[in-house]
Amino acid sequence: MNILIFNWQDLSHPLAGGAEVHLHETYSCIAAMGHSVTLFCSAYEGAKPAEEMNGIQVIREGGRFLFNFLVRKKYSTTFRHQQFDCVVDDVNKIPFRTPAFVREPILGELHHLLGTSVFKETIFPLASYVYGMERAALPLYKKIHFMIHSPSTQQEVQRKGFSPEKVHYVPYGLNHQRYRQTGTAKSSVPLIGALGRLKKYKSFDHLLEAFPLVKKEIPEAKLVIVGDGDDKPRLQNITRQLRLEDAVTFTGFVSEEEKVSWLNKMHVAVNTSAKEGWGLTAIEANACGTTTVSSNVQGLRDAVLDGETGLLYEYGNRIMLAEKILFLLRNEPLRSRLAHNALLRSKEFDWQIGAEKTMEVIERIVAERKKS
Repeated sequence: MNILIFNWQDLSHPLAGGAEVHLHETYSCIAAMGHSVTLFCSAYEGAKPAEEMNGIQVIREGGRFLFNFLVRKKYSTTFRHQQFDCVVDDVNKIPFRTPAFVREPILGELHHLLGTSVFKETIFPLASYVYGMERAALPLYKKIHFMIHSPSTQQEVQRKGFSPEKVHYVPYGLNHQRYRQTGTAKSSVPLIGALGRLKKYKSFDHLLEAFPLVKKEIPEAKLVIVGDGDDKPRLQNITRQLRLEDAVTFTGFVSEEEKVSWLNKMHVAVNTSAKEGWGLTAIEANACGTTTVSSNVQGLRDAVLDGETGLLYEYGNRIMLAEKILFLLRNEPLRSRLAHNALLRSKEFDWQIGAEKTMEVIERIVAERKKS
């Protein structure tokens, strides 16, 4: 089968996140099954115009901010003539509105709708534009089949009128060869960690503001924030204002090997996001033998089983966040039990299984089109 994907970014993009990990891992497996996979995405400084990545043919054009306008033009001039069997639209931020112009069967990939959470991320005029574009596109997208990757996102889209028959739940996977216990010892001092793209809606500032409460009770505690992003300068400024420079480390961008090393060293991993499509970073930490404290929001409450694999707290409540962290740091038997349960559960997630289920849906929508 010949598959075309539209997404804002590919995995190599400096701002790639969980959506790009999912796309790359899933469709690399699909390519390995013998299918042809082409990804059209935005370019970035230093990127090749085209290259193969694990079986996926990646084509990069245009800038990140106006890429949505380029998609329709590129499809009309080039892709519509290349006999693709299916087009995958990875709906993220500003939708491409593919149902309005794509002739082939379309499969939507939806990790989560931004909704009002976009106002936590950027200035009001831009946030209003993104919010309006997403909201205006939803009626158009109700016509196609969608892949959803967490039960809470599935419930959200169904509340918005998407047909249950066209919404297919397929869990995220995990690269078990990469994310695993490596034998690296836990830090010699209590180490709290958070990882991911440093974006405002991820709310890393909540953790920084909760950390003094932790240090008041456990003065030797340290905090590491693994990752990079445009919110890093603001977060570093908050760290200086709180006089935490000696206790907080910003790693910046790290390799996958370094990321796994940090996850093995942490005693507790924290996710403070306002909304997620899934909690991939929580499952990655779990696979490395580390339990988590996460905000009780869409996506994360699916990835973290409260009291079984980690602890949930009320989003935005810094005092509760600090209390949950302290509870785990002080209670080694509980921390070990949660980490053990989390490690076992992480083994349930597999990219190959997800890829096979994805192909079942693609084959279904292609067959439906042929019958119509």
